[in-house]
Amino acid sequence: MHEYFNEKQENSTSCCCNSDKLSNIFTKYSQRPTSRQSSDQKIKHNSTPNHIKSMAVKGGISLINFFVFNSEYGPREGEEEKKIMYYYPKNDHIDTKIKQIGLCEAICKFTETFSDKPCQSLHTQKTRQTYLEPEKDFWIIMTVSVPFTEKTKDGQPIVEYREEDVQDCVYEALLKQAYRMFHLFNGTFTHILSKNSNDVQCLKQRLEHFYSRYLQTLKPQFCDILDIFCGIHFMPLDKNTFLRVQCFINLLEAKFSAVKYTAFLYNDQLVWSGLEQEDMRIMYKYLTTSLFPTHLEQELLGSTTTSPARVQGSVHYGKFITGPPDIKDDQNIGKIPRVYLNTSEENEECYLLVYRAHNASVCMLINVATALNFDLCQKLDVFLGPQLTNLASDIGEQYSKRLSVRNGEDGETIVKTASDNWVVGKRSDQREFYVVINQKNANLIEINEEVKRLCASHFNSIFFLD
Repeated sequence: MHEYFNEKQENSTSCCCNSDKLSNIFTKYSQRPTSRQSSDQKIKHNSTPNHIKSMAVKGGISLINFFVFNSEYGPREGEEEKKIMYYYPKNDHIDTKIKQIGLCEAICKFTETFSDKPCQSLHTQKTRQTYLEPEKDFWIIMTVSVPFTEKTKDGQPIVEYREEDVQDCVYEALLKQAYRMFHLFNGTFTHILSKNSNDVQCLKQRLEHFYSRYLQTLKPQFCDILDIFCGIHFMPLDKNTFLRVQCFINLLEAKFSAVKYTAFLYNDQLVWSGLEQEDMRIMYKYLTTSLFPTHLEQELLGSTTTSPARVQGSVHYGKFITGPPDIKDDQNIGKIPRVYLNTSEENEECYLLVYRAHNASVCMLINVATALNFDLCQKLDVFLGPQLTNLASDIGEQYSKRLSVRNGEDGETIVKTASDNWVVGKRSDQREFYVVINQKNANLIEINEEVKRLCASHFNSIFFLD
């Protein structure tokens, strides 16, 4: 598992600036010399040839650097290194790091004269740099390479950079996701500082611990429009089954008061969540791209067993994904990550305890003020094991039927009653929507427009096929 968590448990504007205008500003922010020459200074703009003999892609999108800085920590000349909170690649020369941060500071200051909104991105021929200020004075910067093709004309190679392949909105979303994932397991930057008497070294250690692992999983070349939305796949269930899931969650939270929030997933699709949407989105991303795949890989490799457990005469297939790896071994409670949520209180710290049976997973969030011990885990296993196994089997049976049997076509029906009322029924992607409209003098076109208006105002986040 990509261990993002600490094992110790503890609207914008784009910027395309002229380098001559920036040079004087940059000198103010980065005085230290560097032996490296910027590769962008060697760029020669070549026009597209009329006759092309051959063409091949020579370079794709890749991560060049990623860093976090705060200018308040190195305001005087000679103290520029103090601004660096985290920098990747780690083995870059200190002069290169200071130069990059100085340039970013200069660009941000320069663009402030044109807009009240912070700088969002910087375009060069070979690179695309994205900026994010998630907290006051803290900046996260990511630079990726622009893919290029090499063409041949009259025996001479000509390089053309495909900047349209690198969309700002995609990499802005990627940068926000990188911050939110850090926040999920560590809290905000200012929260870390306030907890540690403003010791900046503690923040640097957390950043190093997290991003040195997280960036290994970052694949900017495969990012697309789906990364912008960071969406959640919901699983549609019939009314009775959904009610059973809801009753199961209510009973769990009533029986175990330590469980503060709960989420229920089946086959990596969300069925129920008691979390705020923003918290659930980043939690869902972590579960479906890191925790669940790693657990499945371990099972396939045979490092964990899936033999049924027997509790008071009943057999179940439940087990903890985070928590005790073996419920019979009371000496090993396992690794239980801590996460930070933005609920009624900011940076609420909770244990993330995940229990799974078949393809159903229950994510339980327990406030860290509660003593999470082996005895509580054992009681949860006794309660969850048999019930979740049966519920997962029933959902699985319904899921299989839904995949194999078509429950009618999607569509819309509009009926005018004898009393001049209109009844509209709409079915789309197993969702049903009904509305009664009392407009006696309306025609079919007006009723259709009214239905569209109602859907847009009340169900804007739900996609209906027209």
